[in-house]
Amino acid sequence: MIGRLAFRSLTAHPVRSAVLAAGFGVGVAVMAILLGVAAIVLEQAESPEQVGGGDVLIRLAPQVPARLVLAGTLQSDALRPRVRVASPYDTTELYLQQDTRTTRVFARGGIPSLERALDDRETRGIAAWTDSPADTDWKGASPANLLRSLDRFHPIPDAPAWASSWAEWLYFNGRAADARFYLTFLVGPRTANGQRMGGVRLQLERNGIMRSYTSGAVISDEDAMRAPDLTIGASSVRLDGMQYRIHLDVRAQSGAERVTGDLTLTASAGRLIPPLEIGGARGWVTGYVVPVMSGPLDGMLSVTAGPDKTRPAGDVVSLAGGVGYHDHNWGFWQGVSWQWGQVQRDDLSFIYGRVFPPREAADPERFPGFVGALGPDGPLGYATNVQITETNDASGRPQTIVISARGTSLNLSLRFAVASSVITHMAQGPLANGIDFLQMRGNYTVSGRAAGREIDFSAPGSAETFRGTRVTK
Repeated sequence: MIGRLAFRSLTAHPVRSAVLAAGFGVGVAVMAILLGVAAIVLEQAESPEQVGGGDVLIRLAPQVPARLVLAGTLQSDALRPRVRVASPYDTTELYLQQDTRTTRVFARGGIPSLERALDDRETRGIAAWTDSPADTDWKGASPANLLRSLDRFHPIPDAPAWASSWAEWLYFNGRAADARFYLTFLVGPRTANGQRMGGVRLQLERNGIMRSYTSGAVISDEDAMRAPDLTIGASSVRLDGMQYRIHLDVRAQSGAERVTGDLTLTASAGRLIPPLEIGGARGWVTGYVVPVMSGPLDGMLSVTAGPDKTRPAGDVVSLAGGVGYHDHNWGFWQGVSWQWGQVQRDDLSFIYGRVFPPREAADPERFPGFVGALGPDGPLGYATNVQITETNDASGRPQTIVISARGTSLNLSLRFAVASSVITHMAQGPLANGIDFLQMRGNYTVSGRAAGREIDFSAPGSAETFRGTRVTK
């Protein structure tokens, strides 16, 4: 009876009934949407990354070490006062099995003490959730600890095809009013008795004249693995906090001249390029990191005619008030060549490079170049869409090098005019008649944009390249 009355009521006024039904439907749908939005807002409000007044949530790709960001870029002068606390976390899917049932579970892991610092209600209520030893190590990341970990030496990979060409080195260069220098502490492959040959090479330029000085010594594998604290003969590098302390005692490659003295190069958080490692066939690998893109340089070198006879006082070289650079290379170098250069001006630093592996390891044409730009507070941008064009003089040596870089964060052109070159003949690997390694100094003209900033300046800088004929197998 009730159903018949309801039916007759609806059919007596069909239009009104249809409008009423549509209105009820819209009302129910709106209510469902509002409830869904409210649930999402509540979930986000309770999420640790949203609690505590944070301005930015940084999500990193799995291959990017979070400690590098926390102890590097976020410790720059502009950002350090604003970083109250940071907690890394990762999410994944787990499966809970109970009897014959399998339930998918969404899991999130982080560091308990840092999550509590963000007022996370979930970790706050479970006393058993405490930091593991790995968590404690992660929290202890500081710019100084990060710098040391970036600049450590690497165990030699098990790759018999390339083993004899392994080398790892710390490279420094710098300039001041009185002089410019290029310095390498290099350690070679492990020998049959487990020892390794180390060498120190200093190229010192004064008044447009470049002189080379060297020393060498056999060191143990254990001593090599203490790097960046590295001693080769009477010369050494020590990393003290954020400062590299370098002691030199080297002799001229020709003549009786000797250079002794001490240098310091100070690093800063955020002004670095993270490690880059590339691999190829049969275990071939090469790597590169720039712990100091640019930093204050200080110190003094003394040039003497011999161990007992001091030359005139004018041969004391001051590097006070200078600017320095430091990078670190490792890998198998048989048949490898590269293009590289760097320049600094005021608070800006730029670097470019490209590695050409041996064809037995990888196709050199598939290895892109890169250009990186750093400002006063960290990276401004980078690009891998890079063209490097070298123009030779009549003797076949580089006269100018033009680098163009296009990326989402920068659009740059760098032109390097070569002023002088130091040429080292290298007869290693599958190379016909060897190959010449060129270390050049000159002047860069840099123009374009980086991170929205107009770039237009000229400054002295350095570059490296090779000349020779490569034999392919």
